[in-house]
Amino acid sequence: MIARLPVLALLALLAAAPLAARESLGVYDSWAAFKDAAPARCYAIAKAEAKGAAPAYATVSLWPDKGVRGAVHLVLSREVADKARVRLAVGDKRFDLVAKGRNAWAADARGDAAIVAAMRSATRMTVSGGGFTDRYTLAGAATAIDAATVGCAKRG
Repeated sequence: MIARLPVLALLALLAAAPLAARESLGVYDSWAAFKDAAPARCYAIAKAEAKGAAPAYATVSLWPDKGVRGAVHLVLSREVADKARVRLAVGDKRFDLVAKGRNAWAADARGDAAIVAAMRSATRMTVSGGGFTDRYTLAGAATAIDAATVGCAKRG
């Protein structure tokens, strides 16, 4: 139950959006999956466990109309300086991220794929840099990513 509290808080936040714009695809431990109609996209999302200056989130998104699959995006708990080093640790794998302000992402689709593959086999991930560390549990991440993938495959 404790692991679900961040997701429940996230769901409450997302419920404020127009219901027609967002469809819940399910809650899976500490992750949830959603589908947006316009623009068409599906994503898995989790809120960081650590309490930072602001809430932090991790998403893995699919944008079918743009040919994007498995795009990793992190909203950081703190803004980082230009050219600051931001690092993602997923299990025993390490990834350097591109960061600007409170946002971070993989440098390219190949990096996204490597991060998602690591997420599927690890139990925890952390993102750090510029004096902050945001921590995530990966329980339910693979299932939420799969739900987002299926959700966008059923378009129409």
